Amino acid sequence: MDELSPSLECILSGIMSVNGKKVLHMDRNPYYGGESSSITPLEELYKRFTLPDSPPESMGRGRDWNVDLIPKFLMANGQLVKMLLYTEVTRYLDFKVVEGSFVYKGGKIYKVPSTETEALASNLMGMFEKRRFRKFLVFVANFDENDPKTFEGVDPKTTTMRDVYKKFDLGQDVIDFTGHALALYRTDDYLDVPCLETINRIKLYSESLARYGKSPYLYPLYGLGELPQGFARLSAIYGGTYMLNKPVEEIVMEGGHVVGVKSEGEVARCKQLICDPSYIPDRVRKAGQVIRVICILSHPIKNTNDANSCQIIIPQNQVNRNSDIYVCMISYAHNVAAQGKYIAIVSTTVETSEPEAEIEPALELLEPIDQKFVAISDLYEPTDDGTESQVFASSSYDATTHFETTCNDIKDIYKRMTGTDFDFENMKRKQNDVFGEDEQ
Repeated sequence: MDELSPSLECILSGIMSVNGKKVLHMDRNPYYGGESSSITPLEELYKRFTLPDSPPESMGRGRDWNVDLIPKFLMANGQLVKMLLYTEVTRYLDFKVVEGSFVYKGGKIYKVPSTETEALASNLMGMFEKRRFRKFLVFVANFDENDPKTFEGVDPKTTTMRDVYKKFDLGQDVIDFTGHALALYRTDDYLDVPCLETINRIKLYSESLARYGKSPYLYPLYGLGELPQGFARLSAIYGGTYMLNKPVEEIVMEGGHVVGVKSEGEVARCKQLICDPSYIPDRVRKAGQVIRVICILSHPIKNTNDANSCQIIIPQNQVNRNSDIYVCMISYAHNVAAQGKYIAIVSTTVETSEPEAEIEPALELLEPIDQKFVAISDLYEPTDDGTESQVFASSSYDATTHFETTCNDIKDIYKRMTGTDFDFENMKRKQNDVFGEDEQ
């Protein structure tokens, strides 16, 4: 099995190696993780965005910077953390809890309440709405799809989320923040489908929050570039081979399915191939664009209680859009910026011919900005599910600031490749066979 790689592919190669597959991992870049890498030193970022100058003295030492091109946080109880724990990649990484999650309402930002006490003190809702919201949260916490006694008249397979909100008499602002800051939907399409997935997403948020208390998110010290490296090590332990700086000249097909990858005149043979869309333009389609703006600041974001890391979600309705705008901010506290510096990254799905104007509301929250780096990327999704060709493409990274959508993609590719569902417990058992119980 061959493979060409950004971070999602690194994770899959680690998982496939643990599952006893023989993995060769090729990357045309000189570093792990493709699109999802972290850029260091800062001079490299200026070059990458073809800025005429080099970083000013005030930015500190270039090598103190590690800037993610695609920022994402990990949900403490989410799928990626489970993958890290089960594969023991956590040995190679250190995480910090993100200090707060905020939501935008009427031009201001408010902390997303993370405890009942905070919910009762929050300015997001009036007194009566708080009571109704609390009732709703208790209902969600107790909801068990296998126990009809917990349903309170809601049918998880037919009742829409819109009807659940009605049942608890929740107003538009609360619906906005529940759907977008807790359930983390990017649009409002979820309102008219059965409510089970939304209930499970809100549960995941609450359970993740319960683990550490400040917010449900984690972020690795030294940036996200650490993740693919951790999975690369895992793959190597299980006999996987890595080749960086390997240009890919051709994907070799015979009788409609993949048999190898040609690089520098040689063909590495394989039965299956995983890659990102850029390697197989004829098997993917453009599904839209994302704008991401990396902003360097010399101050924490206003009204975040001087947090040195946070997420801000601007729900679509608040700014008359179809999709949310995300801000994710990290800083020197995570060893990704020089002392006293902050990196805020704004992202959203492009909807007009003026993408920069679309993110204006988010940029206003960050002022003053020392330096901006603007990237507009095409989003691709595979048109070939790989059953026949055995070529499995991932989808491009979306605008969200967490890994849950990426993990769904990983599980989907895993299922298409192996024909079986991705099963954490099963992986754990396999590892026990390799390591023996003592080392667990």
